[in-house]
Amino acid sequence: MRIRVARPDDAPAVVALRATVYPYLVRGVESTRKMIAEPPPEEGWAAFVAEVDAKIVGWVTVQRNASTSTPDFGDIHLLHVHPQHRRRGIGTELLTTATGHLALVGVRRLRTFAQPEALPFARRHGFEPSRELRFSALDLTQAPALTDPPPGVRLRPLADIDPHLLYEADAASAVDEPGDVPVDAMSYQSWLYDVWENLGLDKTASTAAEVDGVVAAFSVVKRDGDRMWSDYTCSVPAYRGRGLARLAKTAALQRAAANGVRVAYTSNDEANAPMLAINARLGYRPVAAEWSCLAELT
Repeated sequence: MRIRVARPDDAPAVVALRATVYPYLVRGVESTRKMIAEPPPEEGWAAFVAEVDAKIVGWVTVQRNASTSTPDFGDIHLLHVHPQHRRRGIGTELLTTATGHLALVGVRRLRTFAQPEALPFARRHGFEPSRELRFSALDLTQAPALTDPPPGVRLRPLADIDPHLLYEADAASAVDEPGDVPVDAMSYQSWLYDVWENLGLDKTASTAAEVDGVVAAFSVVKRDGDRMWSDYTCSVPAYRGRGLARLAKTAALQRAAANGVRVAYTSNDEANAPMLAINARLGYRPVAAEWSCLAELT
């Protein structure tokens, strides 16, 4: 077994491994290839793979989190090992490599996410569970019905919207998003990379709700074949309570379904009651759960 830095040509094997461990996540080969070849702008981003007999059996990414004002905070994303290669120390080696990299870029507090069966592993390595993240799926062969927008509201594909206006709406709505740390320092550069320039972004299905020309809510669709991920659905605080987030998401789901998407996935923090309620009304069903886990890096 060896741990090495990920290469762009690893993308097909990485996506296949992810589909085995996280069947409810959606990110395609080309999007993954680009992420490895052209890393996110956050300081300290890196990706590592574990190989056994020249086959990729493990993966992890790390980064210093630049979207929060919390100092010296970093994330370990999607640390996972193929089920047939577990309990051989591979996960521990990946974690050691990840934390060693983050220490070099000045991270002192860490967050990762663990499936319920991985919580004992997380605890053994100094991580404590913090918040539940709930994943759900929606069968789009029967997409939810869309009602007519109320007067003054216009539904538009993101392809027709100035990306800077979307960024401003995203930043305004993310400030009070429930989580372990506030999302209050997201740069436009990072947003462009993660959302607007993502190869999986479906700008035709993704939908914004405008009120008198102002972006009041929107729903982002990231797609891989006939599967999609509702990456983020939000309302700007001043426009909440009008059903605009549900309207935008319903329109996005309908547009995606009309273009061949058959199943939609999403996730929500346990405390995000408004979005959990919207998803329940749209017909989403629970499919998995993960826990955010926090640790201090000494």
